[in-house]
Amino acid sequence: MDPVNLTYYAVVCGGLAAYAPNCRNVIVRTAVGLGLGGASAAMLPVVHFFLGF
Repeated sequence: MDPVNLTYYAVVCGGLAAYAPNCRNVIVRTAVGLGLGGASAAMLPVVHFFLGF
């Protein structure tokens, strides 16, 4: 996967997580969003492989 795509997904998920009202600490929400966005983008090639795309 292209590092630009990984960065894009991480930034989008981090930005969306920053506005999530469930946790009061914005820095923690943003860090979790960045991590989950990067991990999910990294898993896309695996999902495509198993789905046959």
